[in-house]
Amino acid sequence: MNNQSFRPLTLAVRAPVAIFIAAVLSGCFGGVSKPQPAELQPAAALVSARQSWNTRIGPVNFPLEVTVSGNSVAVASGDGTVALLEAATGRDIWRTALNTPIAAGAGSDGKVVAVVTKGNEVVALQDGRELWRQKLGAQAFTAPLVAGARVFVLAADRSVNAFDGQTGRKLWAQQRPNEPLVLRQSGVMLAVGDTLVVGLSGRLAGFNPSSGSIRWEAPIASPRGVNDVERLVDLVGRVSRVGDTVCARAFQSSIGCVDAVRGSLLWAKPASGIQGIDGDDRLLFGTEADGTVMAWRRSDGERVWSTDRLRYRSLTAPLVAGRSIAIGDFTGFIHLLSREDGSLLNRLPTDGSAISASPVLAGNTLIAVTHNGGVYGFKPE
Repeated sequence: MNNQSFRPLTLAVRAPVAIFIAAVLSGCFGGVSKPQPAELQPAAALVSARQSWNTRIGPVNFPLEVTVSGNSVAVASGDGTVALLEAATGRDIWRTALNTPIAAGAGSDGKVVAVVTKGNEVVALQDGRELWRQKLGAQAFTAPLVAGARVFVLAADRSVNAFDGQTGRKLWAQQRPNEPLVLRQSGVMLAVGDTLVVGLSGRLAGFNPSSGSIRWEAPIASPRGVNDVERLVDLVGRVSRVGDTVCARAFQSSIGCVDAVRGSLLWAKPASGIQGIDGDDRLLFGTEADGTVMAWRRSDGERVWSTDRLRYRSLTAPLVAGRSIAIGDFTGFIHLLSREDGSLLNRLPTDGSAISASPVLAGNTLIAVTHNGGVYGFKPE
């Protein structure tokens, strides 16, 4: 089994009969002025990279996850366009229009691509044609995981559903206790060996992918405070996996690492970010809520370095790419920072609209998608 526009953070508020959307953005209430984004300093291009291809898919107004599988990249737009692209060239392997708005996607194993519509339907496609669609009990904001000939879906009510990848037959469903609020952004779902690892509230949980039974749960953060917003501790994608260790961020609360075989928490440290993290076998990297870029030791969570050169630039989660970490911002730039100290190595432009999905790496091609629907491939020179 397999792996923003500059807009307000949104929360899905669960009620008995409906899900309401409430916008929350620090510093935008009651006439309080918003902090000004840090001005960009000249980039010296210490790491050489060039744009190798560009294509379009349509505006992206949902929490898109770009999925890489082998030599293919799955993408989708808010209006219902779904495409599987060649990672090296950006050419369409296939492309289709669902003609219905998309809320989550795109998950792929290189053959089947799955998305979730705003009508709460999970739709699976192969070779540009629809294989099946199934109704969900709640909206989903996390891209389906397509793996092991199955499609797994994490919904906003913290239910986990498994479907047969070819027929859409529901294999199992697991419902966990839910909180009044959940994030309207990508959560956590990945495979580690024969375990399906899912973020549920502030915990990582290991599921048997065949039956849906829970093997273990490990808390990275616990609810705190007295109101619903203060108690919100959802885990957010992306995560950093090295071997059996999975490290993740709990929204505005902490980061931590879990042994995904034993289901034990290795460590957790306070951290205030709202986007996921990435890392290597030595360091973890993340962006805090104010745009400070941080590095922590993977072994114990101690801070190694930080830089404020990108503060208040509405950053994506980082991506480890060679000697750099790649981070997108709200003006469409991909910033390449040094993994060793956070210094600026290069800056790559796109179309001027926000980077809507955290950058991904396919082979030696760095791929970014913008709010206006531009898909860009960059290669080192």
